[in-house]
Amino acid sequence: MWCKGRNIFLNTEGLRVLDFRNFVENFVEMLYFMKLLRYVFTLIGCFIFASCDMMDYHPYDTRFEGKRNINATNIKRIKQLTEGRKDICFAVISDTQRWYDETHRIVNHINDIDSVDFAIHCGDLTDFSLTDEFIWMRDELEEFRIPYVVAIGNHDCLGTGKSMFRDLYGQLEYSFTAGNTHFVVINTNGLEFSDDDEFFGVRFMHRDLGQLSPKVERTVVVMHAPIGSDQFPKDESEDYRMMVEQYPNLQFGLCGHIHSMAIHHPFENHVPYYQVACAEKLSYLLFHLKADGTYTYEEIFV
Repeated sequence: MWCKGRNIFLNTEGLRVLDFRNFVENFVEMLYFMKLLRYVFTLIGCFIFASCDMMDYHPYDTRFEGKRNINATNIKRIKQLTEGRKDICFAVISDTQRWYDETHRIVNHINDIDSVDFAIHCGDLTDFSLTDEFIWMRDELEEFRIPYVVAIGNHDCLGTGKSMFRDLYGQLEYSFTAGNTHFVVINTNGLEFSDDDEFFGVRFMHRDLGQLSPKVERTVVVMHAPIGSDQFPKDESEDYRMMVEQYPNLQFGLCGHIHSMAIHHPFENHVPYYQVACAEKLSYLLFHLKADGTYTYEEIFV
């Protein structure tokens, strides 16, 4: 059929052919575009999955991988290693926050001493209680060839730190027996806890004394902040003193927090409290509890 208008003649059959040809061409172009989009989205997906390790969560996100409940696991090892013994040797470190290289050197130095049965960390694994800090320090301490236990420090209580500590290491206050010696680990970070929280060890020690084995012949108490510090004022320590003196043959206390080595005698009973330096000082304490009831200690520099 032909149409006429203003001297222009159009073939409608031809228009149908042209329209169909345009449709096919546009359809083919659309297919190429969709194929291109498929490649683009595939590349974007590959980049996202390949870069998962570069993505991070909130610094106080408590999700993590690897070992947890470390104190309970290592306490079992300590009991097995020291079963029936009256002669034990252990190392004490503290305040390793941000000093990863120094901690690595200290751990290796302790590993080279064959007589050491276990290690105690008096707290402040982290500076700001960041999840990464907890994990980085855990990985450094896991280089120990011996079992180790950790007390909580005031720097480990910020943000989600208390929750992270519980997940990684366990209860904030606990005890264990190595040979014939009972170790009591308490929380002395008073500024980081309210009156409703458990700290200064009073309630825990009351329960612990009620289930103490008659085989225990001596006691060592472990804390982060020393008595008389900003975290554990001397005028708030009387309940603690009355409770801790009920343990059999209290030998000494261990603490950190101040970043330097010192010996304190906070009470009239003359029981010493040994304060270990921070990792920056590249030193630690080594104790030898002897079968005759005496002990020796030494500050060792790496």
